[in-house]
Amino acid sequence: MPLTPWGDGCKGVPVEYVVGVLSLQIHVEYSRSLKDKRRVLRSLKDRLSKRHNIAIAEVAGQNSHRDAVVVATAVASSEHGTRRVLDAVHQDAVRVLGRSLLSADLDPWVA
Repeated sequence: MPLTPWGDGCKGVPVEYVVGVLSLQIHVEYSRSLKDKRRVLRSLKDRLSKRHNIAIAEVAGQNSHRDAVVVATAVASSEHGTRRVLDAVHQDAVRVLGRSLLSADLDPWVA
């Protein structure tokens, strides 16, 4: 089945959606190596992606053994839906990381 061009929607019906991006700045104090940090991040990413059906990746700090920026993305038909999912992701990240979570920023984009 061929892909439809952007903006065509489904059978001529325009499709509007919101992409939400949640950035998490993380500092793993007790990490002594990249392997230690990656273990923590892998556990976090596995838990969040399975529980919330999101995409998640480390986007900065890959060469630091303590610092990382992880970005989670969610797509929904409304800003409320996207915000609801990413708020739950944030709360889960707080529970898992505790004081290792330095900051979190949420940005919704309407497309």
